[in-house]
Amino acid sequence: MLRRIVPICLVFAFAGTAGEPQRWRSKHFPADWKPGKGLHDFSYAGYRHGESPPRERRVRARLGPSEGDSGPAIQAALDRVGKAGGGVVLLRAGLYRIDGLLKIDSSGVVLRGEGPERTRLHFTRHRNMSGKSHLSVHGKPGTVVETRLAKDVAAFEVEVELADSRGIRAGDHVELGITITDAFVAEHGMTGTWKAFGGKWQPFVRRNVIAVRGKRVKLDVPLRYPLKLRDDARLRKVEGILEGVGVEELAVANAVEWNRAWGQDRVHALELRHVSDAWVRKVWSFASPSAPAKGKGSGCHLASGGILVREAKRVTVARCRLELPQHRGGGGNGYLFEVRASSEVLFRDCVARGGRHNFIQNWGFGVTGCVWLRCRSLEGRAINSAFGLPVTIVGFSEYHHSLATANLVDSCYVDDGWSAVNRGRYSSGAGHTATECVFWNIAGPGMVRTGQFGRGYVIGTGKETKVLSLDDDWIEGQGKAATLDPQSLYEAQRKRRLGR
Repeated sequence: MLRRIVPICLVFAFAGTAGEPQRWRSKHFPADWKPGKGLHDFSYAGYRHGESPPRERRVRARLGPSEGDSGPAIQAALDRVGKAGGGVVLLRAGLYRIDGLLKIDSSGVVLRGEGPERTRLHFTRHRNMSGKSHLSVHGKPGTVVETRLAKDVAAFEVEVELADSRGIRAGDHVELGITITDAFVAEHGMTGTWKAFGGKWQPFVRRNVIAVRGKRVKLDVPLRYPLKLRDDARLRKVEGILEGVGVEELAVANAVEWNRAWGQDRVHALELRHVSDAWVRKVWSFASPSAPAKGKGSGCHLASGGILVREAKRVTVARCRLELPQHRGGGGNGYLFEVRASSEVLFRDCVARGGRHNFIQNWGFGVTGCVWLRCRSLEGRAINSAFGLPVTIVGFSEYHHSLATANLVDSCYVDDGWSAVNRGRYSSGAGHTATECVFWNIAGPGMVRTGQFGRGYVIGTGKETKVLSLDDDWIEGQGKAATLDPQSLYEAQRKRRLGR
């Protein structure tokens, strides 16, 4: 199919003052744009929908580094503050060796350092770490009410009608989703490809209830994708979600000896799972004291993964910098900023360097309404084995698996690339990885690669940025990112929604 390329002279071009370059607006975001059709409203992403910053909490515990393993003392302080109803565990400047794992499992608990150049956590455990994280912020959810929808619901809707609304109240955490039926798979042309989740119920969005009127339930954020009774569309009320939790102002490292790093898969430094209104702020990686002094893996920061946000909503990851993982092979490794099955997550002003996939949506359905704002993806590289050659494969940031819906990459810089395509049977049948996702104001010498189900958008790219369109996606303003108005879609939509 032919891609659509729109000449700038036809797309709401307007002149600035004398001597200024001509600025232009996209056809899909005119000055009188209103939510409800066309581009989605991405402004809900982040902590409390970007409406207020986290409130300051009382410091309830102060710790300094010990000569040996600091892990038990830190964990005891986190547990004590959690039982007290929340607060800050402050780690003073120093290098903390942590031989085990750390966990935050109570709402309102914040782990804070005195800055990522001063407070540094060195995690040493490397055995039995596959699929684990050295620092986890983890709720324990349970479904307490489950009910079918009474009618199909379309994208952009904020109300759903339930077969039975008993037990649903304003303020409840809810998930809405469908079973991945044969009919759903066939509708997307994925028969024989989407097998991993076939016949399984998948939450497509995570929301809070605003109001209940009879059997009609109003949600805090519009839906991003149709939910059909044909596919057993349901709403589930869940409890046990952590709220108001954060990790900030510190640095992490868990790189180890080269072969030990390659002996484990999907080892993350930090994981947030089953959380709402949470944040990670100014968390950096640093060269691990356990990394080799020379040769393969020398100077590396991380064993495999960086920050993972999973089955969460309204999370802000801001001003973080993660670099140089050792294991960048297959099996889910080398992902520096990863999001799975989550809604309205905001990655803001983050830098990722040297990962297999620096920024990535991964594994399963339900990544929706997420935003990457002013992020920098640098030197993405994949290594296919522990014996990988020094010259390696360029690794794109990307939508990786199973239909990420209505997400935004905004004002980002890439010297590698960012991808939203049908990956076919790669990665256990990833298939269509994205639909209704937008690339807005993308700069750098890398590539934007797009070929989304239904429709995708690339609006405004830098003069050096290459665009490869594999389908009928909307391509607009190539080489004209510097004069795109507004420069940030997320910030313009947020300003409009909040009336600021």
